[in-house]
Amino acid sequence: MKYKDYYAVLGVPRDADAAAIKTAYRKLARKFHPDVSKEADAEERFKEVAEAYETLKDAEKRAAYDQLGQHAAGSDFRPPPDWGQSHGAGQFSFDDIDLADLFAGLSGRGGGGGARRGDRPIPGGDYEAAVHLTFEQAFEGAELELDLAAVEYDEQGNARRVPHRMRVRVPKGVTDGQKLRVPGKGGKGLRGGRDGDLYLDITVAAHPLFRVDGMDIHVDLPVAPWEAVLGSSVEIPTPAGRVTLKVPAGTRAGQKMRLGGRGMARPDGSKGDLYAQVEIVVPTSVDERQRKLYEQIRDATTFDPRAHLA
Repeated sequence: MKYKDYYAVLGVPRDADAAAIKTAYRKLARKFHPDVSKEADAEERFKEVAEAYETLKDAEKRAAYDQLGQHAAGSDFRPPPDWGQSHGAGQFSFDDIDLADLFAGLSGRGGGGGARRGDRPIPGGDYEAAVHLTFEQAFEGAELELDLAAVEYDEQGNARRVPHRMRVRVPKGVTDGQKLRVPGKGGKGLRGGRDGDLYLDITVAAHPLFRVDGMDIHVDLPVAPWEAVLGSSVEIPTPAGRVTLKVPAGTRAGQKMRLGGRGMARPDGSKGDLYAQVEIVVPTSVDERQRKLYEQIRDATTFDPRAHLA
């Protein structure tokens, strides 16, 4: 039997955890996918990566594989004498079997020779799609119709591009750069294998008023000088509609006012907050009467905004 170094195929150390193995598989599967890769040996490499992942993602199969020891890739080897009895593969003839067939057979524990490669279930492939949302769609959630052209494999392993149109629901509160998993919306499994998943790469367009930071939303609040000094009640926009906000007397430029629970929705149903940041805006032109009033204020006040610079 020829030895295959599944860890080397995926480019991970032998002590890699399940998450690292899965990440490496996804990266390599995208790189060598026959429909998109320009590598000369893409199809063969794609099959090698899938074979390695099929064994290492399963805790029992991985433990059995590790017990084979470490050998040079492509070298001839035989499992330890008691390996077959320990892993339910005692009736295999190790002289004429491929390593992938051996580990496929472990799924039929204790059932004689186990399933050959052509009989085992094959999970469906994962799909990935870029989704562009407006700020409003990200805040409120949206139902989208996607048109995908995905690569699928038939029972003989032949690849073909298959068009898919599907409706998916994007939940409230998604953020720019987020990746969403939609279970079971990927490729169909073969011979009883589970269906793959659909991964949505989210891009959210910028909004002219609102800025998102995590699950919080920020908005600028222009305030007139007299509103900041005397206090006032002002209307401000929020993604859910306009609300009235009390500006306390003596409000400073740059001060942030929090409106709890008016930010982006979290998966648990709670929400982030909305912060209104004060900008004090002065008139760009005044008439003669207004100028005299400002002069009276100047002459009557002892306030020095630069006292701390003395």
